[in-house]
Amino acid sequence: MSTSIPQASLKFLQDLAQNNHKDWMDANRATYKASEKELKKFYATVEAGLNKTDEIAKVKVFRINRDIRFSKDKTPYNVHRSVSFSRAGAHRRGGYYLRIEPGDKSVVAGGFFGPEPADLLRIRKEFEMDASEIRKILAHPPFKKVYGGTFDAWDPVKTAPKGFSKDDPNIDLIRLKNFVVTHSFTDAEVLAPDFAETVVHHFELLRPFFDYMSEVLTTDLNGVSTIS
Repeated sequence: MSTSIPQASLKFLQDLAQNNHKDWMDANRATYKASEKELKKFYATVEAGLNKTDEIAKVKVFRINRDIRFSKDKTPYNVHRSVSFSRAGAHRRGGYYLRIEPGDKSVVAGGFFGPEPADLLRIRKEFEMDASEIRKILAHPPFKKVYGGTFDAWDPVKTAPKGFSKDDPNIDLIRLKNFVVTHSFTDAEVLAPDFAETVVHHFELLRPFFDYMSEVLTTDLNGVSTIS
């Protein structure tokens, strides 16, 4: 296990950003594999830390190869390394995400990206009925200090989703299609010897948000459980 990100891993990604082509990767594949080995040790430390207060079912390390089939950018490799930690059980909702990228672009994120239509409608109906609890969670000082107190708004509905009023007092939340918060790190923070502890702490701050949304997504509007 590892509690920090090696300088060599950031250096590899910096060099890759300047040489994003197959010939360079082939010539530096040994360095890439060594970096991946160290990063996986770091991910394992984060997973172990999360499992002290949560239950992680799966750790997914995203591929370094980009899907360029429908992209104008034909560079073959991602210049960051990303991993997600999925929670166990139908009653635990929400996911943790970590991206390591040099240039002060590393982030942790968590929440609900692209929820299924039924889940999205359920969330919107909950906010239409009463958004006081989610607003309280977003405004909680420790959470707000790290995550800014608002969801990252990616392509929200312009006015109001079908079946909802644009004059609803909670339309700012109802319009959203994703419910995700993020926090950025400098390279110096990423390279700190206790970075794994920092990541776990930032993830743990998400738990009241996850617990609330888990309850919403496993009950109907009357509070009756929808899972067995």
